[in-house]
Amino acid sequence: MFGYIRPLRPELKVKDFDRFKACYCSLCHTLGKEYGLPARFILNYDFTFMAMLLWGEDEPETCCKKRCPVSPVHKKPMCFGSEGLSVSAGYSVILTRWKLMDSVRDDPFFKALGSRIAMLLLGRAYKKAQAKYPDFDRCVRERLTELDELEQENCSSLDRTADRFAALLSAASQNAGGEKERIYEQIFYHMGRWIYIVDAVNDMEEDAKRGNFNAVLARYGGKTELGDVETRELKVTLTHSLNLIISAYGLLPKTNWTDVIENILYLGMPQVAEAVFKGEFKNIRDGVPR
Repeated sequence: MFGYIRPLRPELKVKDFDRFKACYCSLCHTLGKEYGLPARFILNYDFTFMAMLLWGEDEPETCCKKRCPVSPVHKKPMCFGSEGLSVSAGYSVILTRWKLMDSVRDDPFFKALGSRIAMLLLGRAYKKAQAKYPDFDRCVRERLTELDELEQENCSSLDRTADRFAALLSAASQNAGGEKERIYEQIFYHMGRWIYIVDAVNDMEEDAKRGNFNAVLARYGGKTELGDVETRELKVTLTHSLNLIISAYGLLPKTNWTDVIENILYLGMPQVAEAVFKGEFKNIRDGVPR
């Protein structure tokens, strides 16, 4: 989907990077096991981060090696033991399906052909995820409908559009339960807001060429090159959301994933944002599991 939330590899211990890759591969395995082979292709870093966040402090981390379609000969290290993997897999299927539906609705027939095929391939997986997480599915549908209405009117308020996507992702806190739910709601809300704005900056030129709605373009009158003032404003609001994520995360108990998560929050996400503003996001290699 997006893939903006990732660690800064040079600042991770080797064992922590290996565990990050193991979690990434575990989410891929969970997608395949619970939703079929096509679901493996929607794997991304953002939901790997969610799986680590939802990993409870009392849940075990069972390590093993399994084969996968990418590595049929050599087994890949994986780690299981948390319901967070299953939740993240289901949520990623639902969100991907509705984003594909959005593309099918907005784009010309042939331009949306890839999205139509992907929807067909994910059809059975979506029905299964929808039945398992109906509340999240309903929230995604409603928030994306509201976001589409704002886009149709070419809304120039970055806060209003970002808020709808943020509210969508905040619904991922529903399965947390208890006192943690409010903490996760804050984390996922600002995680969604941060992703939405970074993605808008990253897609500015492409959206301008295609005539697609882009919240940053709408905010700054269609300018495809940001000046110092615009860049400063966007960086301030991104830093604000990131600081609120960090503040909320500090209320959660430490887990086996704390070192990796803190690397992502303090180093990985700032690095990604800076690369996006410089137009260098596609060149980022650190943090990519290989």
